[in-house]
Amino acid sequence: MTAAKGGEIEALVQVLARLPGLGPRSARRAVLHLLKRRDTVLVSLKEALAAVEGTVRNCSVCGNLDTGDPCGLCADSGRDHSVICVVEEVGDLWALERTRAFRGVYHVLGGTLSALDGIGPDDLAIAALVARACRPEVAEVILALNATVDGQTTAHVLTDRLSGAHVTVSRLAQGVPLGGELDYLDDGTLTAALKARRSW
Repeated sequence: MTAAKGGEIEALVQVLARLPGLGPRSARRAVLHLLKRRDTVLVSLKEALAAVEGTVRNCSVCGNLDTGDPCGLCADSGRDHSVICVVEEVGDLWALERTRAFRGVYHVLGGTLSALDGIGPDDLAIAALVARACRPEVAEVILALNATVDGQTTAHVLTDRLSGAHVTVSRLAQGVPLGGELDYLDDGTLTAALKARRSW
């Protein structure tokens, strides 16, 4: 930190440094870029952030982020509403959508079960998933959870909770490495994993 930096600039650096993938050095470079191009990039960023803050909300059906409720995916009559793909976070949903390989609907849990972090079943959208799975039009639930210990634990609990819903419970198969996170996988790997899913 040099004396030339104002408190406002350092505050912006600190905010950006809290974003995933950005540390203090990357945040400083980003701030410098924004300030050098304040008439184009900075103004556009400010307007986009203001628009997002006022209009984007969680879908009451699946948990996705969108400007409408239900979201565009849940409201799309062209999607297969008999198949629900369960993901941990919205970023995982976006990663699967990038592949264009899945035409069903989603359910965002909001994380995974974690005894260490004190996250139990009541902290996730598990009850809402079971209620959706019990609807007569639902035939399959795909568990597209990260291949981590917490992800696998959550998958086992979901399988148990869904046992009375009379649906096929499947999971992603090949291509997802143990310890891998969906948001960091390439589109081809995700497509192969979706196509090669198997019963849990």
